[in-house]
Amino acid sequence: MDRWTEIALLVQIADAGSLSRAAEALGLSNAAASRHLSALEERLGARLVERNTRRLYLTDTGREFCGRARTILADLADAESTVNATALNPTGVLRVTASLSFSIHHIAPLLREYTQRYPGVTVHVEAANRYFDLIDNNIDVAIRTREYEPDSNVTIRRLGETRRILAASPRYFAQHGFPKTLDDLKQHKLLIYTYANNPNELRFSRGGETHTVSVTGLLESNDGQVLRAAALDGMGILVQPTYIVYEDIVAGRLVPTLDDWDLPHLTINLAYPSRKHLSAKVRSFIDFMAAHFAKMDYERKWTGHFGSH
Repeated sequence: MDRWTEIALLVQIADAGSLSRAAEALGLSNAAASRHLSALEERLGARLVERNTRRLYLTDTGREFCGRARTILADLADAESTVNATALNPTGVLRVTASLSFSIHHIAPLLREYTQRYPGVTVHVEAANRYFDLIDNNIDVAIRTREYEPDSNVTIRRLGETRRILAASPRYFAQHGFPKTLDDLKQHKLLIYTYANNPNELRFSRGGETHTVSVTGLLESNDGQVLRAAALDGMGILVQPTYIVYEDIVAGRLVPTLDDWDLPHLTINLAYPSRKHLSAKVRSFIDFMAAHFAKMDYERKWTGHFGSH
């Protein structure tokens, strides 16, 4: 950094013909400017500036060096301008990964707005119900529902929290009735997500009370959309995060049950490789998603209770 100051100082001296005015232009004290000039001349092993009673002027060597220094400083200014322009207009391919359910419900509907705002970015969505290694798979941003990342080279930004709920179609409950207690679940047809922690054990809490129910699924799948489709078709009671079925519940297509009990909540995070300076495309997407979640008030919606049946 001192070398840039020294070069800039020499150019300012050439323009101002005064050490004090050059120092003022760079926000330096006269003493500091004098030290920078001396350090530059010592490192180059040449006298760059001569003094007379009225002003400073450059030696022949100083003029030659100053001419090249101006070009270097101009190139640096151009480089910085390019970076600033890129920051304002992100470009390149943005690789995003999330579960299929999250991709369908909360990424795909936003892509039109995001790409209209940042037309220089091409979005590649890798929908998968598993967690990729971000570095090895060249992933820019992942949306995940876990509290922390085991890799210290990954940074997380919290988007929100969601409950997990039990819900089924009105047709199912018309045929089979609502479970009255947690133990009644053993008599019902359940649709189980196999990638959940301990998918065949449901740990419920209410106030200070906790209860664990062992369940067997009529249908098991590693994808929430399969279970959602089955629930809409009246096959059974699914156990899914609210963010997947919220709109179905609001519309009456699915009805929650035993909603006065809570299953462990999930935290939804953005995860991305830790870097000192994030690329503009990554920063734009992270900020875009965080702003959208805040605007939609998703956490309040997804952690609320609908009422017990």
